[in-house]
Amino acid sequence: MGTDLLSDTSRAIPNVMLFAAGFGTRMKALTQTCPKPMIAVAGRPLIDHTLELAQAIQPDRIVANLHYLPQILEAHLAPKDVLLSPEQPQVLDTGGGLRQALPLLGPAPVFTANTDVIWKGVNPFEIALNAWNPMEMDALLVCIPITRCWGRKGAGDFSCDRVGRISRGGDLVYGGVQILKTEGLHNIEDQVFSLNLLWNKIANSERLFAVEYPGHWCDVGHPEGIAIAEDLIANDIV
Repeated sequence: MGTDLLSDTSRAIPNVMLFAAGFGTRMKALTQTCPKPMIAVAGRPLIDHTLELAQAIQPDRIVANLHYLPQILEAHLAPKDVLLSPEQPQVLDTGGGLRQALPLLGPAPVFTANTDVIWKGVNPFEIALNAWNPMEMDALLVCIPITRCWGRKGAGDFSCDRVGRISRGGDLVYGGVQILKTEGLHNIEDQVFSLNLLWNKIANSERLFAVEYPGHWCDVGHPEGIAIAEDLIANDIV
C-alpha cells in the first residue's frame, strides 16, 4: 500500500519544516557551545537522522528554523540544500516559527518534524503520507504507543478512537512528525505560540487525527537519551 501511494505522481509530497531553533536546556552543559540538533548520536549530528528521513520522500523543499547558535547550524545545513528561516530577536516556538517560514514552504499542507528524536523502523514520513486524507483531516500526527517509546519521561499525549481521531490524554506519544494544514496559523494573534494552540482548534472541529507508528522511537531531548538512542540504533528491536 505504502509503495503504491508514494509512487503515485498525482499525490504531491508536502514540503518539510524541521524545528531546530530551541535552546536545548534539558541537555544542560552539552548545549552551552553546541545547538541541540548538532549533538552527535551514533557518530552523526542528531538533526541528520531526521533530515535523512525527510530527504527520502523527496519533497521540493526542506526548511529549518534557527535561533540558538545559528551560525553552527547554518554552516551545517546550507550545503545540504536546506532553506533557513532565522528567528530573531526572539525564538517564536513551533507555531510562530512555522508561520514565519510559510513564505518558504508555500500554502499547501506541510510536514513538520522535531529534530531531537530517533526513529527505528519504517520511515515515519511515509507512514504519515500514506495515511493522509485531506478531505477528513486538518492534521495527522505520527504517534507511538508508550510501550514502544525509549527515553520517554512522563505519560502519553493522546488517545485515539476507532477511526483515528485523537483527543488529549492517553498512552499514545506524539513522535514529532505530522502533516498539517497551515491556514489556521493566520488566525492566531500571538507572535510566539505553540502548535498546541492550532491542534486544540483542529480537535474542536474533529479533524485532528493520528496514525500509529509500527516501530520504535526515542526521545533525545535529555542527556541520558543519547546512550538510549545509540542502543536502539545498534540493536535489532522487534
